[in-house]
Amino acid sequence: MASTKETLIEKFRSRDAAVAIVGLGYVGLPLAVELARVGFRVTGIETDEGKTAALNEGRSYVEDVPSEALAPLLKAKTFCAVTGFDVVRSQDAVLLCVPTPLNKGRDPDMSFIVTASRAIAEHFGPGKLVVLESTTYPGTTEEILLPAFQPVAGREGEDFFLAHSPERIDPANKRFTVSNTPKVVGGISPASTEVAAALYGQIVERVVPVSTPAAAEMVKLLENTFRSVNIALVNEVALICDRLGLNVWEIIEAAATKPFGFMPFYPGPGLGGHCIPVDPHYLSWKLRTLNFNARFIELASEINSHMPHYVVDKVVAALNERGKSVKGSRILLLGLSYKRDVGDLRESPALDVLEHLVRMGADVRYSDPYIPALNYNGIVLDSTAFTEEGLASVDCVVITTDHSAFDYEAVARSAHSIVDARNALAPLLLKDASLRKKVKRL
Repeated sequence: MASTKETLIEKFRSRDAAVAIVGLGYVGLPLAVELARVGFRVTGIETDEGKTAALNEGRSYVEDVPSEALAPLLKAKTFCAVTGFDVVRSQDAVLLCVPTPLNKGRDPDMSFIVTASRAIAEHFGPGKLVVLESTTYPGTTEEILLPAFQPVAGREGEDFFLAHSPERIDPANKRFTVSNTPKVVGGISPASTEVAAALYGQIVERVVPVSTPAAAEMVKLLENTFRSVNIALVNEVALICDRLGLNVWEIIEAAATKPFGFMPFYPGPGLGGHCIPVDPHYLSWKLRTLNFNARFIELASEINSHMPHYVVDKVVAALNERGKSVKGSRILLLGLSYKRDVGDLRESPALDVLEHLVRMGADVRYSDPYIPALNYNGIVLDSTAFTEEGLASVDCVVITTDHSAFDYEAVARSAHSIVDARNALAPLLLKDASLRKKVKRL
């Protein structure tokens, strides 16, 4: 008679398995679609009734998942969305893709993981695989999920299987998607690693097993701490170059010609998104519980957090050159989302720039094709149409997010004063030296 492990592995390899995805956001929905596309019976569990209804009607709210991708899955009945957890009873695998934000004290907020694991446990039993994909501190899978499932499912590694596999979604990235991004997997037991790898092996080109869930959790934190620290370094170099009267973009591009030992990173108005501004704090928080001070991580956070203030200083300088003060000046921010061509506002540095300018008395408006309306810390605005008349009607234009939909030639032509926090005008500055008189860059 086949063991529980062998039975699950065979179900996954034959794709004759039912899989539940808890949380249908920018991580969970693409994963659900990919699993359903290759033949798994996928049920998405999303407590937001509006989102659940939209998905069951074939309407996607995640930019990386076009609505057209849902139609064949709904027709084939390989995907559906529900709001309750009772469906867990009939599933072979449950994948958790819930948010892991920071609280006001910049400490990890585990409430979504705790709530989801308790809800799953009420309907859980032997013969299932559970994988946590949410980014978190090393030890979460063993400390929170294992105690939740062991009492109702028996022996881990024999009766049920538990692993961590950190999400590696990069919104709007057309080159690297779920299928061609290697998947790191670490189980509580070797058997759990093997079972989880069998599932993910059906949708990704390469599975990378590691020794434990804590190792898998640490992999994700290293990836994004690496980026945070290097972005902080280049942001500080931007400040240094400003003092020295040098063009930081020229310096970086020249350094990047070295074919070894250098990887280019670029300055900006600050860090945004769920991962890079947040993940290093999970690691530093965990280390503080062990009486260890992660000084490098804290310093990088301090530098990156200062960048919105630096952008505001550039705006102040640009207005001063025209004999204007910030108070009462009309300022247009181009782009509010945290990165190009997405509608994600999480941790966006453009929001900090906006808030600083409003507090200084500026008349601030914004234009962003992905953010039609904003309600942030008491600031309520609608997106302004991008027009040359609108560009010419303000005292300063600030490029905070370099969406490809913006006509930068029109910006250069019509704006009276420009602060370019994304180097979006670089090609035009090379062609027209006179443009440099009204453009300030980082």
